Amino acid sequence: MTKSYTYRIIIEPDGDSYHGYVPALRGCHTSGSSIAEVQELIKDAMSVYLESLIEDKLPIPNDNSLESFQTISLSFPLSYA
Repeated sequence: MTKSYTYRIIIEPDGDSYHGYVPALRGCHTSGSSIAEVQELIKDAMSVYLESLIEDKLPIPNDNSLESFQTISLSFPLSYA
């Protein structure tokens, strides 16, 4: 019997490369030269991370986070910019 887990990943530009991480899996990070590379590498990182939890008989975290995307416009005085 198997159980599937779904996790949110974040990929952000980091200079000339990209940084990817899984907020629900503290310390599960990777980087690569393209978004596609980070997407593949983060899958590997997640697999190793979860396998180590299973080997150590530790609980596997659920991703219970709320995700919200919105555009917020704020105005500041020109002297602040």
